[in-house]
Amino acid sequence: MDIQMKRALEKQTVSLMIAIFCRAKHGGRELCPDCAALDAYARLRSDRCPFMETKTFCSNCRVHCYKPDMREKIRSVMRFSGPRMIFHHPVMAIRHVIESKKEKNRLENQK
Repeated sequence: MDIQMKRALEKQTVSLMIAIFCRAKHGGRELCPDCAALDAYARLRSDRCPFMETKTFCSNCRVHCYKPDMREKIRSVMRFSGPRMIFHHPVMAIRHVIESKKEKNRLENQK
């Protein structure tokens, strides 16, 4: 997968997870201002990520480029939306589980 495609997929996934979170927590069909700001911030971070070519997920990255408050917000979104992705976007959820397992094995083999 080329870097542009990988970046686009990451941004799509994060946006979908934020949308699931916002609909459940804040109601409405559109993102609330706080969730829209988090989505814009996450997309900007993804656009500027220097490790996009080799990284799998931000949580596994050696450099955390999110500001602490935004990092906590995105963690809340991931904790809430992650388990629900299987119902909203099953292919994306399964791909995430497979990539997570691969990354975990890769990190264990490096030790």
